Amino acid sequence: MTKSSQNVPAVIAPVEHNRVTQAILDFVSRVPDSKVDSSKDPTTEARRLGNRAAQRAALTAGSLALPPGPLGWLTLLPELIAIWKIQGQMVSDIAAAYGRHATLGREQMLWCLFRHTAAQAFRDLVVRMGDRLVFRRMSHGIAQRVAKQIGVKLTQRTVTEGISRWLPVVGALGVGAYAYYDTGQVASTAIALFSGEMTIEDDPDNVEAKPAKPAPRKKASATRRAVTKLVDKAVAGAAKKVAAKASKVAAKKAAKAKPKTK
Repeated sequence: MTKSSQNVPAVIAPVEHNRVTQAILDFVSRVPDSKVDSSKDPTTEARRLGNRAAQRAALTAGSLALPPGPLGWLTLLPELIAIWKIQGQMVSDIAAAYGRHATLGREQMLWCLFRHTAAQAFRDLVVRMGDRLVFRRMSHGIAQRVAKQIGVKLTQRTVTEGISRWLPVVGALGVGAYAYYDTGQVASTAIALFSGEMTIEDDPDNVEAKPAKPAPRKKASATRRAVTKLVDKAVAGAAKKVAAKASKVAAKKAAKAKPKTK
């Protein structure tokens, strides 16, 4: 009787990056609200929020990684989404602690969550100018491109995490430890973002084309208007003189043309 093989399969089908891409777009389409008030010491409060979120993320990821073998593969995408929810709420709370929740949009959420995972994906979205970060508002096309690049990176990472599903308990501890580290990186990015300077610029690709308006006519200067007025006055005066002279000449001709009476 042959024993069943206990080895990890040679080929493991990872989560499709298209599904991850769509999950990213769906997740960042809405920024979570926060019940955290603006803090007098936002950095300390932000670190506290980050530590608490990292612990929750580690526990959540470790619990979802417990099912062994093929069953564990089914938890990969739900695990990612569950961790994003924890991290997204943490980013929202950190922004509120700094009193800058109003400036938190999907561009900033993407930056905080995935900058350490796929920094190259943000080269067309975020520009660093000295100590200031300049964000371009994303069109639908840019959002898809950024999410796709992030999705590819995350899909590659799930291959390693998927293999750990075949090592129950030990694999779960490793997944939990990585979730703790990953959440800490997100917290660091959020603290650096909201404690520094940030500018949001409209993306020229987002602006709808509008018919060009004719350039307004420039008002004539005061000097030019005065000169024009004088010229018009002089022309009008000359015209009156010419008309008066012509009238006198016509009257003289008419008088000469009359026959003399005896």
